[in-house]
Amino acid sequence: MEIGRVVGTVVSTVKSSGLNSFKLLVVTPLSVAEELTAANGPSSYVAIDLVGVGEGEVVLVTKGSAARVSDPTVPTDAAIVAVVDSVQIGTQNAYSKT
Repeated sequence: MEIGRVVGTVVSTVKSSGLNSFKLLVVTPLSVAEELTAANGPSSYVAIDLVGVGEGEVVLVTKGSAARVSDPTVPTDAAIVAVVDSVQIGTQNAYSKT
């Protein structure tokens, strides 16, 4: 899993029928050190939204076979599975939603 920030949406009128019920969002990976910052190297990617998030939110994303939904014929490679409320590294608060 990785932490990312939702930076946009994807609108597609023609897509695999298994994707019709999912919102497609653009996610940018975040690096966790003392605070959440944009990760160097990895580029943004599209993920399906399983929890109903909005643009700008920090999310937890699962990728690969773990991103598959209940129907194995739905072509997914990344899925947003949680909204991040806070991240603590040691005694430091790296991120807090509030």
